Amino acid sequence: MATSTTQTYGTIATDEKVNFYVFGTPNSDRQAWFCEGLLAEMKRHGHTHESEVTSDIRLVINVTDINNPKIFRRKAQGTFGAAVIETDHEPADVIRAAYPMLLKTLSNVAMYLVPKGELTDTHFLTMEQGHYVVPQSPGQSDEEYFTEIYNRLAPLATSQLVINNRYIADLPEELWKGDDLTEQLRLAGQTLDKMNLLPAPFPIHEFLTERDLKHVMRLFGMGGLSYGNLSVRRDAETFWMSASGVNKAQLNDVGRDILLVTDHDAEANAMVLSVPPNIEPRRVSVDAIEHFIIYREHPDVGAIIHVHAWMDDIGSTHINYPCGTRELALAVSDLVSQAPDPSRAVVGLKNHGMTITGHSLPEIFERLDGKIIPQVPMS
Repeated sequence: MATSTTQTYGTIATDEKVNFYVFGTPNSDRQAWFCEGLLAEMKRHGHTHESEVTSDIRLVINVTDINNPKIFRRKAQGTFGAAVIETDHEPADVIRAAYPMLLKTLSNVAMYLVPKGELTDTHFLTMEQGHYVVPQSPGQSDEEYFTEIYNRLAPLATSQLVINNRYIADLPEELWKGDDLTEQLRLAGQTLDKMNLLPAPFPIHEFLTERDLKHVMRLFGMGGLSYGNLSVRRDAETFWMSASGVNKAQLNDVGRDILLVTDHDAEANAMVLSVPPNIEPRRVSVDAIEHFIIYREHPDVGAIIHVHAWMDDIGSTHINYPCGTRELALAVSDLVSQAPDPSRAVVGLKNHGMTITGHSLPEIFERLDGKIIPQVPMS
């Protein structure tokens, strides 16, 4: 959604118009009704329905069959894939039933249509296993219902990923083996593991071919060994952060498990990393842009932890933007700013988890003690 920010990263535009393409055809009256209503709402908001795929398509709506899900293999990170899938019954576990469809269609979000008599519940599922439902109410007009669907989909489909990395092999030799701060990061990762706060992602490999798995990993900057991430400020401009796809309980090698983030290259839409020479570095966590903005906006923040868990009585973002998007980073940073003490804030990420700021990693763990709720509420 939004492409413009102030110099302090504080403003999100809300009126971006995008072009979209519909892949596939409806397999039932319900799916046809849903697609017709969604397309009408998209056009009503000024978005352009393309008749063929172009290189700059922003949104692809993949209308597919639950028994034979079709892949739309995107060529660019900037293309957002939304699958429309219908089931003929309400499953006991919607995530278990629908998440494989999200993966098999290589989509960013699945809209899973569940019949409720003559009405329809639309379940949204995201790559981060976010799950929420938009129920159709008796007496509700189609236009009212598809306005709700649009308001859920549009912010996700128009958000901007910042998951590319630009490596510079200029890390000072005295840091090749790390320092006291990387040791803190290593110990903090072990602590998160002991607290059972590093859940393994959904078993993606069980549902995708090796080729499609590599495609998903590339598009989303995913690694896959555990969720969550953590960082610690090194100085006013730089911070150490866990890599993407590594076991956070085994953060050992600088340039592989732990990376030094030095800047954000807005023109290249990439995070800038200082790495040792003669090493093949990993990608930094997809949430690096979020940590970067928080550190730049809040000089008193010394460390940040992100976990897929919850705490009572915390403020939360209103939209479940995808991980690694500038919009999620801005929304979280804005909530940090609103905290009584931004340097010691706890911010909820809707249908996702929490980001916690602190003066140091040990200080954050002191505040978490006995307050963690493993289950993230979905809405």
